[in-house]
Amino acid sequence: MEKERKASSLSSQVFEQLREDILNGVYQNHEELREMALCEELGVSRTPVREALRQLALEGLVDIIPNKGAYVSCITEKDVEDIYMMRSLLEGLCARRCCEHISAEKMEAMEENIFLAEFHAKKGHAEQLAELDGSFHEIMYESCESRMLAHTLHDFHEYVKRARRRTLSQQKRGLESNQEHRLIMEAIKNRDADLAERLANEHVKNAYRNLLENGFPDA
Repeated sequence: MEKERKASSLSSQVFEQLREDILNGVYQNHEELREMALCEELGVSRTPVREALRQLALEGLVDIIPNKGAYVSCITEKDVEDIYMMRSLLEGLCARRCCEHISAEKMEAMEENIFLAEFHAKKGHAEQLAELDGSFHEIMYESCESRMLAHTLHDFHEYVKRARRRTLSQQKRGLESNQEHRLIMEAIKNRDADLAERLANEHVKNAYRNLLENGFPDA
């Protein structure tokens, strides 16, 4: 049993690393992922690599072609459009649930996040702003008291990470995004579920509109 748990944990680590590398453009679209090369690079046996590739195939990030191999299948512009459309609805639901379930500790963390983001947005610190943007949404996900909703939104957020970082690097959008976060936070704090849902829904739509105006990052 202990051996099985360790194998499962190792497969998860390999999966997370490969998914992050694919989403960050380390591997190019249609590039072959050779098992032996990945084993040497990651310092693991073939079993966790094979399991990770199967998981990536289920997520649509890898195509496994019988008798040929595994090939990267990057997120397309249509995928990004679909993800933002679904995220807008689910983030609204998440914000609504936060009005019922958020703790005082999480509320304080949300307020601190917005304060720090305002500072870094004014300074033009794109990297810190992107991290704080992700943290704001993670606080929401953790506060909605729905494991499945949180898991789905976390994955969607990861899928569009590169695009999100590009738009947040623009000072204007960074400031706008944080102001939208502030309004969402205030609605949640006031337990105004209808307003929180609408603002969270609009926030994601605004992010997608900004992405369209500034172009997608290279795949």
